[in-house]
Amino acid sequence: MIGHTRIPWWTWALPLLAWLLLTLAMTKVVTPNAIFAIFAGIGLIVTVFAAVFHAEIIAHRVGEPFGTLVLAVAVTVIEVSLIVFVMLGGGPDKAALARDTVFAVVMIVCNGIVGMCLLSGGVRHHEQGFQVQGASAALAVLAALTTLTLVVPNATSTAGPFFSTPQLVFAGAISLVLYCAFVFVQTVRHRDYFLPIVIGMEDAHAPRPSGQTSIISVGLLLMSLIVVVGLTKALTPAVETAVVSVGAPKPVVGIVIATLVLLPESLAAFNAARANRLQTSLNLALGSALASIGLTIPAVAAISILMGEPLKLGLDLKEQILLAITLLVGVITLGTGRTTVLQGLVHLVIFAAFVFLAFVL
Repeated sequence: MIGHTRIPWWTWALPLLAWLLLTLAMTKVVTPNAIFAIFAGIGLIVTVFAAVFHAEIIAHRVGEPFGTLVLAVAVTVIEVSLIVFVMLGGGPDKAALARDTVFAVVMIVCNGIVGMCLLSGGVRHHEQGFQVQGASAALAVLAALTTLTLVVPNATSTAGPFFSTPQLVFAGAISLVLYCAFVFVQTVRHRDYFLPIVIGMEDAHAPRPSGQTSIISVGLLLMSLIVVVGLTKALTPAVETAVVSVGAPKPVVGIVIATLVLLPESLAAFNAARANRLQTSLNLALGSALASIGLTIPAVAAISILMGEPLKLGLDLKEQILLAITLLVGVITLGTGRTTVLQGLVHLVIFAAFVFLAFVL
């Protein structure tokens, strides 16, 4: 599939139709309702498949780990734009949106996506290997980022789970520095830590896409990702209404938004694990979690300071415990360089606990 020089019609036609649907909604030609939500959901799903297809073409052209970095950063940049746009709407109920979404991304990625990949890969291949150095580096940066930005606010002298302005500036700066340092190590200084141990036969012999095909895929990937986030934003009011109607807590909205935005990466990581390319799956998963924090926190910190919008970053005790067990289990399960279905099941159980406790306080 990746080696094809011609781009299938559905990978550009279906996102184009979804883009048209989004345009009609944004220009108020179509009033969002239940029927629109159904079509928007269908458009979102087919566009996700198209985005994954184009991301795989780009990844095959540029090689690892640049390929996975392209998808992770592209999705995160648009995710940040979505969060910032919603924040600019103002209101005290939006103060915790960035925190809820970032925390949801971390839990979905580190437990949901990683668990799904380890379980599915283990079922099909029994045991899979990856580079311990790369996973350890990613987990170290992730532990520092999550603790300094989502836990430390509860221990500062300010009232409640908020940073003061100098503290917020510092948190945004170190988040960006840590993420940029990780990208430098991943792509330049220690790139071999993030390369697959064994390259699959299909990747080794499939012809690289042409430069023209790759450029077209870059444009279509960006269009697809914008459509995914745009439709997610259009569906947000329906999601909020549904959350209120079932009596679920407000943080559930952040979980739903994060889940929708992470669909392209989730599908790409799952496909890689099924193809016995676990290193690629981990690069996608852990890289997207790092990008989410490393790029979101500086952006929302700047908006909070410049626009005077409140920004609640500190996690509650329940979330802190879930974060701690996620990091601890991550270090253990990814500390040997070999995984089986057991590690995947453990992460999925933690993810199930996260979802259950989000609905049942």
